[in-house]
Amino acid sequence: MAITLAALATHVDGTPTGDTTRQITGAATLELAGPTEITLVDTADKLHLLGKSKAAAAIVPAGSGPLDRPTIEVADVHAAFAATITHFRPPRAKARPGVSPQAAIDPTARLAGDVEIHPLASVGADAEIGPGVTIHSGARIMAGCRIGAGTEIYPNAVLYPDTVVGQRCIIHSGAVLGAHGFGYKVSGDAYALSAQLGWVEVKDDVEIGANTTIDRGTYGPTVIGRGTKIDNLVMIAHNCQIGATNMICSQVGVAGSTSTGSWVVMAGQCGVRDHVHIGDGAVLGARSGVSNDVAAGITVLGEPAIELRERKLQLATMTKLPEMRKDLKKLTARLEALEQATAPSPTCHGRAGAAEAA
Repeated sequence: MAITLAALATHVDGTPTGDTTRQITGAATLELAGPTEITLVDTADKLHLLGKSKAAAAIVPAGSGPLDRPTIEVADVHAAFAATITHFRPPRAKARPGVSPQAAIDPTARLAGDVEIHPLASVGADAEIGPGVTIHSGARIMAGCRIGAGTEIYPNAVLYPDTVVGQRCIIHSGAVLGAHGFGYKVSGDAYALSAQLGWVEVKDDVEIGANTTIDRGTYGPTVIGRGTKIDNLVMIAHNCQIGATNMICSQVGVAGSTSTGSWVVMAGQCGVRDHVHIGDGAVLGARSGVSNDVAAGITVLGEPAIELRERKLQLATMTKLPEMRKDLKKLTARLEALEQATAPSPTCHGRAGAAEAA
């Protein structure tokens, strides 16, 4: 799989510098690249890190100029490096074996002609599986589910009854779509589960990470908008309406009946209370606790979450607290000293009183 630097530059549509005949046998990061491998430096301010690498060459931003070793200058470093890695480690050819005889398919399920269902997967009654769908081993597609064309469902994901998934979606291992919402009311001396008559609806081009859970609606759908990307270990509660092209990072929790606009970002471990709305383009910073609506285009941070600028001012003030405490102690001591110095002497007061009496 060795390739000359010149040939690799042609492959990634870049401009080679230095020894273009150098043989490249692989690609790796700065820290791991060996003396016959190529690495990457994605921004100009990191070019100095190249000096610590053993790499034979580097893919760098256009205009980086001569460096201490051969380079390939490109407009998009990451796209070029991805193409380089693909050259050295091409993806495995994907066979489509069709429906395994070891899969459990209900006779009333409707399967398109070009589907791939692996051993020990199951598809329930009245389910509808579109063309090009792949369902891996151990996945459970329960009764009444509908899965759009080109979607891939990885091992041990579970789709509860009547879940709807659009086209070209990716659902990773352990994800659970359509479990009961966490809704109870007190009935006598116990809790009674509220109605669980809704479903989950996932629009086209959504990716749902491993071990993420999305609860079914109470009466209607919990909706995940088109193009939204959800990380691992995310919890989205019943009746939520998540908008298009949201980015929801790991360990986020969204309580019931919350809605979002488009292009919302929720950073890791933030929590959103029930019945609030997050506007278009809003950003919820990591570990934010959101208890009120967030306006479109606003970035919030902290617990409770407030606008980023105000939070930064608070944090800056907090770093000054030890110094402010020392200053307060000094000022308090000075004030006490001044009060003592200006207080009337008891002896003088007594003499003044005697004079008045005379």
